Amino acid sequence: MSQQLKIALPKGSLQAPTLSLFEKAGFNIYTSDRGLRPSSDDSDLDIYMIRAQEIARYIDHGFVDCGITGYDWAYENGVNLEDLATLPYSRASTRPTRWVLVVPENSTVQSVHDLAGKRIATEGMGITKRYLEEKGVEAEVEFSWGATEVKVPDLVDAIVDVTETGSSLRANKLRIVDELLSSFPHFYANPGAYQDDWKKEKMDRIVLMLKGALEARDKVGLKLNLPKSALKDVLEILPSLRRPTVSPLAEDDWVAVETIIGESVARKIIPDLKQLGAEGIIEFPLNKIVP
Repeated sequence: MSQQLKIALPKGSLQAPTLSLFEKAGFNIYTSDRGLRPSSDDSDLDIYMIRAQEIARYIDHGFVDCGITGYDWAYENGVNLEDLATLPYSRASTRPTRWVLVVPENSTVQSVHDLAGKRIATEGMGITKRYLEEKGVEAEVEFSWGATEVKVPDLVDAIVDVTETGSSLRANKLRIVDELLSSFPHFYANPGAYQDDWKKEKMDRIVLMLKGALEARDKVGLKLNLPKSALKDVLEILPSLRRPTVSPLAEDDWVAVETIIGESVARKIIPDLKQLGAEGIIEFPLNKIVP
């Protein structure tokens, strides 16, 4: 029987963006509504769908070889893992998840020190207790099973909750007092599993492709034909990862130019290229950019 890599992927809010990232990286993963053991077109992978809060612990215990979970949950669980990559994506945007200390808008609390002897609700017990210890504040911390925002001010004095944009907090008339932690998903490995040559190579290859897919996010390829006389002017306005590729065409006084630019830049620059004499302009999507 061939070797397999046991990999845990987050179930819940990060599931859809994670599966989309794997697809762009070249790994098709097939799930069902209730399925916790999805299949894949890569027979080397033995995949587990697990809540992000638990993945770091299962990697640490060696039940799975590797997985993707937030830095916050690795920090929460206090585990010692091989951190192979930061993967800057999130459930609703490209911003990191932020753990914030929150009170009602009309609260008299202005800093964490005003919460001494008060009650704080959170799902991130370890994150919150370490933060309070660092600040020298003694407060009661209770675990919240969810719907944490509705617990202030009637049930607790403050909460520590996650946000990306802060829009939900503002909608609920809540105010951020301090930020405890900022977190993106990471690709973590069990240290023992990472010592296995086959597993290490497989993990490194997956990480390479995932990072390549993220690098290609919001970028497009651009091809165009151009009179040589306009090349200097075009190169001055054309941003790219590196200098564009310029190739001769059959007609001696024409060249082909190919480059990679930001997708938002394309809508601004293509009309300018046309005005400079470019023809046959082609914009095409990218799945991966591997430096």
